[in-house]
Amino acid sequence: MEKTPARDRTYNVLFLCTGNSARSVMAEAILERLGEGRFNAYSAGSHPAGAVNPYALDLLKRFNHKTEGLRSKSWDEFAVPGAPKMDFVFTVCDNAAGEVCPIWPGQPMSAHWPFADPAAFEGSEAEKRACFAEVYGQIHNRISIFVSLPLASLGRIALKARLDQLGKEESKEEVS
Repeated sequence: MEKTPARDRTYNVLFLCTGNSARSVMAEAILERLGEGRFNAYSAGSHPAGAVNPYALDLLKRFNHKTEGLRSKSWDEFAVPGAPKMDFVFTVCDNAAGEVCPIWPGQPMSAHWPFADPAAFEGSEAEKRACFAEVYGQIHNRISIFVSLPLASLGRIALKARLDQLGKEESKEEVS
C-alpha cells in the first residue's frame, strides 16, 4: 500500500478545555473553515458543560460557521478504540484563570494555547458579546498561523517548538 505524501494528508486536531462549551468549540469551528479540508477538527472537555455556550453559538452563526453537530462532550470519546487518531492536541484553557487543563495521553503533537474563558466573564450583555468576540479573534489569529505552517516540511522538534511558541505569543489584538 502506498503511503500518502505528508502534504496530501488530512490531519486530525483535537482542542481540549475543561468545559468544552466556548473556546474549544470556537476553535473547532474556526479550524474547520480555515483548514480547507486539510484538517478534521474536534473539541472536547475533561468536565464537559453539557451544552455549547449560547454566546459562542450565536457568534459562530453570525460569522457563518457551520454549527450543526457542535456539542459539549467528554474527551473520553476520543480515547476509545475506533476513535480518530489525533495528530495534534491543543489545550485552550487559561492557566491564569486557575483552571485545570486536561493532559492528552499518547503520541500526538501537543501544545498549550491559553485563552481567557469568555464564559466566565461577568458583565452586561454587550460586554459579554464583546468578550466572546475578542477571544474568537485571538483563537482565529492563532489558528490562521497554525494552518499556514509547512507541516510536511518541518521536523518534529521544529514543529513542536513552533507550536509551543504560538501558545506564548500574544496576538496584536489581544488586550489585557
